[in-house]
Formats: sequence, structure tokens, C-alpha cells
Amino acid sequence: MKAILERLYNGIVKENPVLVLMLGMCPTLAVTTSAKNGLGMGLATMAVLIMSNLLISLLRKVIPNGVRVPVYIIIIASFVTIIEMLMHAYVTSLYESLGIYIPLIVVNCIILGRAEQYASKNGPILSIFDGVGIGLGFTVGLTIIGIVRELIGSGTLFGLQIMPEKYEPVSIFVLAPGAFFVLSILCALQNKFKAKGANRHVKGNGACSGNCAECPSAEAEGKTAEGEVKE
Repeated sequence: MKAILERLYNGIVKENPVLVLMLGMCPTLAVTTSAKNGLGMGLATMAVLIMSNLLISLLRKVIPNGVRVPVYIIIIASFVTIIEMLMHAYVTSLYESLGIYIPLIVVNCIILGRAEQYASKNGPILSIFDGVGIGLGFTVGLTIIGIVRELIGSGTLFGLQIMPEKYEPVSIFVLAPGAFFVLSILCALQNKFKAKGANRHVKGNGACSGNCAECPSAEAEGKTAEGEVKE
């Protein structure tokens, strides 16, 4: 149970694909013009992650090492095709909104990375929850960006009018520059609170204050490097 909770926590917080690892930036910046699009893309990617992780984990001792990457891509592409057909049949409006970015899930480095780094080396149960954790982290990241962009850029949230009628939408937030701006702010906040949370129980000079310019460790390393240069 501890290992399962760790995989979920790592995927959502410590190894969040969007805010920490900075992976999958193409769909992150392109489809998050609305919260609905961000949520839909995140859930579709999570479904592919879970199924591909499970199958690759089950076949990890059968797949020859020399052809593992092509096999992983075939498995991922098969599941992406299934998800694309299901979305086309049952959520047509979302399918049309996401467009080409649904088949591009095949080349999303998050999925291939988890297959290579985790699913191919661990059992099916942990691999499933690794997919759930990373998928939730990706979904949370995309949905938050979509919420901010839609709320400020359109005055709506999941298509419902939230802002007053007199509110003038800041249209730049639903354009490409708005995506970069929102992502940078969220990453900055994540790094700020992560630094505080990681060291809130640490006392003394060993704790990281977040101020690299006055870090004792950095000063010591600088002096060591300077001494080596002089020698």
C-alpha cells in the first residue's frame, strides 16, 4: 500500500509531468484554451498510460531488449487508436476540439518515458498505479492551466458564464502567449511552495532557503573551484 501511495503522490506532486518535469508541452500549451479541453486531454492520456503500462509490464520478460522501443510504440499507438475511436463515437464535440492532438498522444514523451523507465522494470499493479499517478498529475496540470486561461480569457468555466456581464475578457489568455504566461506562473508557484514544504522541518545551515546567491554550500563549492583553478 505504501508503494502504491508513493506512486500516486510522486505522479501528482513530486514528478508532475507539467509543473515539475516539463514534459508534454505541446498539448499542454495547445489544447488548454478551456478547462474542458485540458480535462479531456488529460483523461485520454491517463487512459493510454494505464493500459500501456499494464500491458508492457505483463510482457516485460517476453519483449526482446533490442526491439523494446518499437514494441512499446506499437502498443501505445494501438491504445491511442482505441481511445480516439471511442472519443469520436461518444464525445464528438471534445474530439473535434482536440483534433490532431489526440493521435499525437502516441509520441507524447510522458507515455514512452514511463514505459521505458518504470513499466518495463516493475510488476503490473505498481505499473498501473504509476500510470494513474502520472496521468492524474498531467490531468491536474492541464485542467488548472485551462481553468485560468478560460476564466480570464473568456469569463467562463467549463462553458458556464462565471464573470459578471460587465467583465471584459483578456483575450491574450486564450492565445499562445497566454499559455506560456500561465504555465510560467504556475511553475514558479510550484517551485516556491515545494522549496518551503521540503525544508519546513529542517533547521540550521543545512536547510535550503531558496536563496541560491547566499547559499553556504554554493559559496563553499565556489571557493573549492577557485582553489582548483589557481592550482
